[in-house]
Amino acid sequence: MHFADFLAGSVGDLEYVHLTPAQVRIQTQKQFTGIWQCVVTTVKKEGVHGFFKGMALPVTTISMTSSVVFGTYRNCLQCFSQLRGIGAPNSKIDIFLSGMAGGVAQISVMSPGDIVKVRLQCQTECKSSGFSHAKPKYSGPIHCLLTIAKEEGVLGLYRGALPLAFRDGPSYATYFLTYNTLCSQLTPAGQKEPEWTVVLLAGGVAGMAGWSVGTPMDVIKARLQMDGVRQEKRYRGLVHCLTETVRNEGPGIFFKSLGINCLRAFPVNMVVFAVYEVSVRVLRSVPLDQLS
Repeated sequence: MHFADFLAGSVGDLEYVHLTPAQVRIQTQKQFTGIWQCVVTTVKKEGVHGFFKGMALPVTTISMTSSVVFGTYRNCLQCFSQLRGIGAPNSKIDIFLSGMAGGVAQISVMSPGDIVKVRLQCQTECKSSGFSHAKPKYSGPIHCLLTIAKEEGVLGLYRGALPLAFRDGPSYATYFLTYNTLCSQLTPAGQKEPEWTVVLLAGGVAGMAGWSVGTPMDVIKARLQMDGVRQEKRYRGLVHCLTETVRNEGPGIFFKSLGINCLRAFPVNMVVFAVYEVSVRVLRSVPLDQLS
């Protein structure tokens, strides 16, 4: 088993600053018509602090989540390689399926923090509002977590887990396939490791490709997670949410936040893969008995 990849993955994505409130609000609230209007409104009503709402819990769990993604991915690749024969190179379908397994595997760790993040980021009420204004329902991430568990049960923390799996499975499959394809294409024959410029370019493009695939289902996930919080429950499930969204707002709504996703994904994933590659190369050079 590749323990080094679990450790390297946990280090790599510490650089990853997760989804912005602007993205989540554009996906779930009709009052926001675009990125710039959402940013200006957020600053005006909530200040700079509004851009960091809901980040505390995901940041504390991102190391574990990333470790599961990268560790599962590499160990699935190892299993495929062993099935084909010792030393056999992995095919593109091996990489695709391993990436999908990594994306789905992280859901058990990621889902509770994700729903807390979405609920807090969609909470636009100001704590300092007067008596005539609505007060925010959640006072912070821990209060939000406990309130969801109390009102909706423990399973409420996993609301949106199915669309999250449909988002992250194909998204991470595309993510790792794009990275590996670009690295192999841009690395000269006979050279074992890609150059760092290749790692940075491939990581950035892989991030954009992954979000291009994942953004439509991300919209559905966020809407299901917010459904019934502010008003009467609207959706009966994933398929009903999908059909109602298309019927009322058209298919373009699924790509409304794609621009901000790609804008963030390129530089972030350049760093993610650079840190991951450095970490895994260092850890693999250390004897296994020294890691235990």
